Amino acid sequence: MKFGVVVFPGSNCDRDMQYAIEHDLKKEVIMLWHKDSDLSMFTTDDCIVLPGGFSYGDYLRCGAIARFSPMMKSVIEFANKGGKVLGVCNGFQILCESGLLPGVLLRNQNQQFICKNVYIKGQNEEALKIPIAHGEGRYYADDAVLNELETNGQVLFHYCTEEGALTEEGNPNGSTHHIAGIKNKSGNVFGMMPHPERATSAILQNEDGKKVFEMLGILN
Repeated sequence: MKFGVVVFPGSNCDRDMQYAIEHDLKKEVIMLWHKDSDLSMFTTDDCIVLPGGFSYGDYLRCGAIARFSPMMKSVIEFANKGGKVLGVCNGFQILCESGLLPGVLLRNQNQQFICKNVYIKGQNEEALKIPIAHGEGRYYADDAVLNELETNGQVLFHYCTEEGALTEEGNPNGSTHHIAGIKNKSGNVFGMMPHPERATSAILQNEDGKKVFEMLGILN
């Protein structure tokens, strides 16, 4: 399989993502410019990645302008056909703005930009150390959506303590239900605020990000 990494004006994690996938995960990467729209080189077994950053300067709302780019129109079509799509940080915000994932990302509860290592856990209950860097990362949805996400197993990751406890201390931005990442009903669109691509190298003394990519099931 191969990965496509979309480059928006304001992206600042696109090369981080490219490096992590190529050098640490040993997969092919094709960089995709936001004004282009051709995804014919990808099959539904491949994965398109929306990286972190500040697409279009985060004017209006985070991800609101990127959602209307030519490339995103193709990404939406690709996802609706069953293709895998991963959005990280600003990419998660874009997925929510585009309607590919439910809910919104609001200003952090403390009203400040947060950049630090945090812990998240998925279904296997193992706490993974993954960096975050965002000002609008507080996931919010109404009760009906939240109940559906939890009931259907669509919550990929919860923020937690190093010991794996879901406490206020372990929830860095105040996300509802401690949600750090979710997927769509079909299980082919994934969004998360933490940056797994920044934790895939022994040089950085953290390879927990590799486990995140494995847990997402996108490394065929």
